[in-house]
Amino acid sequence: MLRDKSLIPLSRQHQHALALCVRIDRASPIREDDLAAWQKEVAEHFRAEIGIHFTAEEQVLFPLALRFQELVPLVEELQADHIWLRDRFAEAKRQKLSSHDLSALAQRLSAHIRKEERRLFERLQELMMPEELAAMGENLDTALKDGGQTCLLPDSTTRLRPRK
Repeated sequence: MLRDKSLIPLSRQHQHALALCVRIDRASPIREDDLAAWQKEVAEHFRAEIGIHFTAEEQVLFPLALRFQELVPLVEELQADHIWLRDRFAEAKRQKLSSHDLSALAQRLSAHIRKEERRLFERLQELMMPEELAAMGENLDTALKDGGQTCLLPDSTTRLRPRK
C-alpha cells in the first residue's frame, strides 16, 4: 500500500534509522578501537532525530491508534520497544555499550521500524478517514519540527568499508 502523505515524514526518518542499522550490522562485530566512535554516532542520531521521532509517535500517533481496539496490543508492544531502545541509546551516550549491545540495538530498532511500517501504518491508513489522517499529519509536522531532516553522515571510523 502506498504510504499516506501524513505518514511520510515518519517513514523518511525510519529510512535514516534503518540506514544506521544496516551500517552497524555490516560493521559487526565492531572492533573495540571503534566502539567509542560508533556509540557517539548512535547517541547523536538519537539526539538529532530518533528521540524527537519517538516523542512525536507517543504524543500524536499512538493515542490515535489506541482508539482502535485491534491496535492496542501492537501499540503497547511499540511503546515497550521505545522504552528498551531509549535505555540503549542512553547507554550509548554514556559509552557503556559493547559490540554485542550495539548489534542488539540495531536489530531491535530495525524490527521496531518494520512493525510500525508494515503493521501500524498500514492498518491506520485503512481504519482512519482521510480528514483524520490529514489532521494527524499536521500534528506530526508540528511535533517533528525540531527533528533533523537529513541523514547524519558517518565519520571516518563508522563509514562502511569494503569487506576484506
